[in-house]
Amino acid sequence: MKENNILTVVVPVYNEESNMDRLEKELSAFAGISSVPTRILFVNDGSTDTSQQQLEAMCGRHEAFSFIQFRENCGLSAAIKAGIDHAETPLVGYIDADLQTSPEDFNKLLPFADDFALVTGIRVDRKDSFVKKLSSKLANSIRRSITHDGATDTGCPLKIMQTPVARKIPFFDGMHRFLPALIQLEGGTVKEVPVRHFPRVAGESKFHLWNRLGGPLKDLFAYSWMKNRYIRYDIKKRG
Repeated sequence: MKENNILTVVVPVYNEESNMDRLEKELSAFAGISSVPTRILFVNDGSTDTSQQQLEAMCGRHEAFSFIQFRENCGLSAAIKAGIDHAETPLVGYIDADLQTSPEDFNKLLPFADDFALVTGIRVDRKDSFVKKLSSKLANSIRRSITHDGATDTGCPLKIMQTPVARKIPFFDGMHRFLPALIQLEGGTVKEVPVRHFPRVAGESKFHLWNRLGGPLKDLFAYSWMKNRYIRYDIKKRG
């Protein structure tokens, strides 16, 4: 990895073979117009289709591309954590492989990345079904009432974090829903920026009503327990 790279964009991939051509086109284009030197790190979360073969071919064609392949499916949170663990840049970003958000909009987030530990998008004019938008709205409302993180759209799959802070936050299955609250536990600040949203044009969503509502409700109890017992300290002086 070149020493002057500043941002690593993590892209979790799970059975997205029909999206791979579009991913290559849009992410390579963004790497060329990013306001900072950028790498793209794909995390293959145990895909059972041709995603891995296509990833290897893509990474062979683009110097800015690299990949990690899991032995088995571990889930979105694990894929994001792996990306953060392997990023060698001061900033680490995240985008979903379905490209319902645009990589170009990272340039809207980057101006705030030095001053905020997490810069996250807010999806405007969402191109989702009524049920999907309603379940997301309910989940966000319930989450805010318990975490008090103030986040409008924590499920937006377009984020940039300061890598040292991201590596300190506790990770657990489902943590991707609580990134603003977890960053705040570490004393970090959060900035929200409006970004564009697009309909999914290929592949299938990996989420449904139960894992948008039932799963997060269980995770909220885990978060509340952890928050009340979370250890943070600052050293004033040592000799």
